[in-house]
Amino acid sequence: MNSTDQQPLGSPFSATSTAQDITAGLDLSGKSAVVTGGYSGLGLETTRALTAAGAHVIVPARRPETARAALADVKSCEVIPMDLADLDSVRAAAAWITDSLTGIDLLMAVAGVMATPERHVGPGWESQLAANHLGHFALVCELYPLLAAADGARVVVNSSAGHTLTDIRWHDPHFRTGYDKWLAYGQAKTANALFAVHLDALGRGDGVRAFVLHPGKIITGLQREMALQEQIDRGWVDEDGNVIGADFKTPAQGAATGLWAATSRLLDDRGGLYLEDCDIAGISASQTPMDEGGVRAYAVDPDSAARLWDLSMAATGVTPITR
Repeated sequence: MNSTDQQPLGSPFSATSTAQDITAGLDLSGKSAVVTGGYSGLGLETTRALTAAGAHVIVPARRPETARAALADVKSCEVIPMDLADLDSVRAAAAWITDSLTGIDLLMAVAGVMATPERHVGPGWESQLAANHLGHFALVCELYPLLAAADGARVVVNSSAGHTLTDIRWHDPHFRTGYDKWLAYGQAKTANALFAVHLDALGRGDGVRAFVLHPGKIITGLQREMALQEQIDRGWVDEDGNVIGADFKTPAQGAATGLWAATSRLLDDRGGLYLEDCDIAGISASQTPMDEGGVRAYAVDPDSAARLWDLSMAATGVTPITR
């Protein structure tokens, strides 16, 4: 993949399309999916849409009892415990899934955190990079044999327009020299994009394709660690928490691009691409405002993707994926 591949292809869907629009008429019977964060916000919409189309969905969840309650009316769905910031927990979840399935057709990395207070986890990892990127990286690598065993598996990773805030801070990725919650979020979202780029490069020979996306602006549980006043000051919500920001999507609209990435035939034989509004995004210049869309070239750069992959391998100690 290179930046010339980042060109819209004329999808029949748009920013206003919903999860139900994407999956209408689809038959996913016999398909197996793993959806992280699949019990709230965009993840819940994703799980509901996939199961309604006939897929069997496994939802790894940091709060399994909360997840089971949220999914109580959803058939063909199983919840297992997993904390993305805890590698032992990720490995245990991957082992359970490996024992339960013979293949994975779709892996949707929807779970995430945003703009959290400074925390370090595990061996000193910055917590947003750990939960948003390193945990998903380890999970996908552990489950890769199941992805390769499927017939044309897809991995779909949620990033954000927040990636425009910063490239990878190669000199200090874990913010040991001063913390900024938004730069930490932006770095984690850039990492999500680069992860998909290199995963696709490694996996395409096995029929495993990867995509990364910006779901749009949506108020969900992702903002849970932001003060209400900060969200008011940013023009997102009013004093009662009602969404007032321009161009905000509903959760059903926010889940649409991920489901399009997972199921669209227009993306057959493609991969390593950054998507938004149910289409391929164009490259955005460095001075382009975040809300105008597009992906920064550094977030889809193959050399940077390979470099981050090597760093992530060394950090997590997972089994290498070979071509």
